Amino acid sequence: MKILLAEDTKDLNKVLCAVLQHEGYSVDAAFDGEEALEFISRDSYDCLIFDIMMPKKDGIEALKEVREKKILTPVLMLTAKAEIDDRVAGLDAGADDYLTKPFAMKELLARVRALTRRKTEYSANDLSFNDVTLRAQTFELSSENSVRLSVKEFELMQLLILNKNHAVSADYIMSNVWSREPDVQPDTVWLYVSYLKRKLRAIASSTEISGDVSNGFVLK
Repeated sequence: MKILLAEDTKDLNKVLCAVLQHEGYSVDAAFDGEEALEFISRDSYDCLIFDIMMPKKDGIEALKEVREKKILTPVLMLTAKAEIDDRVAGLDAGADDYLTKPFAMKELLARVRALTRRKTEYSANDLSFNDVTLRAQTFELSSENSVRLSVKEFELMQLLILNKNHAVSADYIMSNVWSREPDVQPDTVWLYVSYLKRKLRAIASSTEISGDVSNGFVLK
């Protein structure tokens, strides 16, 4: 699974990245809220970890922008303060959980595991369409090059390949890929389609996703 860690203390950032990577997560590291938002504009993640006190934009400001963009990715907030106001502000902004510094690495990993639990009904078989292959074990999308997908990207691409002969409506996508997120909206589907379009270009594939939220999406 893919995680974005936004923590401005460089030593702590480095340690947390190492711990998460040791547990098998793919991790991108940001050092302020603006940089975190730049990562999110380019890629999809299975979990976001935001320190509240960061330069340029703090964690709560970054979180508010994430939720305004209809991104439903689970968010764990880190705070050096144990005051109730910080917890409430983070939860009100759309955080799923919080962790007060200092914390044990085992607790961090437990919180991340809880937030990244996902349905496992997706096919265990590799799927192919045109010049692309979707690998179930590694969550890789491959053509001339390969790129790792987040769980939601994988589930969306899988759905499109399994329904390759007709357009898939936004409602159908929401009910299958985001079945556990009641707040999902068509804008979220469009955002993840945009992520996949970027990934297809990155692997030099001729395959395209056409359509829109009104008429559905189909692979070509």
